[in-house]
Amino acid sequence: MNTVIEGKDINVKSRERVLLDVKRIGLNKGEIFAVIGPNGAGKSTLLRVMALLQVPQRGEIYFKGEKVARKDRVRIRRKMAVVFQEPLFLNATVLENITLGLKIRGVNQRVAMEKAEYWLERFKAEKLSNRWARSLSGGEAQRVSLARAFALEPEVLFLDEPFSNLDVFIRESLIADFFEALKTTGITTLFITHDLEEVLLFANRVMVLMGGKVVQEGTPLELVENPLTDELKRFIQAWERSKAKMLHLL
Repeated sequence: MNTVIEGKDINVKSRERVLLDVKRIGLNKGEIFAVIGPNGAGKSTLLRVMALLQVPQRGEIYFKGEKVARKDRVRIRRKMAVVFQEPLFLNATVLENITLGLKIRGVNQRVAMEKAEYWLERFKAEKLSNRWARSLSGGEAQRVSLARAFALEPEVLFLDEPFSNLDVFIRESLIADFFEALKTTGITTLFITHDLEEVLLFANRVMVLMGGKVVQEGTPLELVENPLTDELKRFIQAWERSKAKMLHLL
């Protein structure tokens, strides 16, 4: 398979503390690649490095086999989209927040409006188009944030725990819409989460980070059936207990 984006020998430090030490991560065209681990494992740092939002102390990023030089970072970043746990909006309407990113990429006003309206409808957010973006609820904001990302038609989509702060009913509905959008577009996706359920639902492959280091990589089934470290076994067991408790409460 063709590797779309690849990171090699990535190292990030804060003073003397190593936050991230990853020898290689590569995403093949069209795959959904999950990175999972506990809080503080380095997941969000890895996403920022791969999305060209943070320069590591050491390491290189390759896009379609091309090493990304500093002078090329903005150009290549425009082929990407990022959805954060807390959506970032301009002080403008929902529609303006979506169309601006398209116009920056050279899309004319009419086409930008068509794309924005199409993706707002796909994410059941068309009634929000004239609302002030910063006035939206958590679930509404995340629907708009995902619509904005897909409207850009990125070659790589980065998601940093986009469903973690939503209540269970909104989360399930949004996950269904998101997964359907991924299936129809085939966008190469890097998905950061601490929820094993999301990995099992979405991912073709998964990398486990703990303490900034990769402890396992493979398919979700391999991860669950054959965890390679005691720490990972405890992580999976804790998730299973949490899931069982939630089901008991419903």
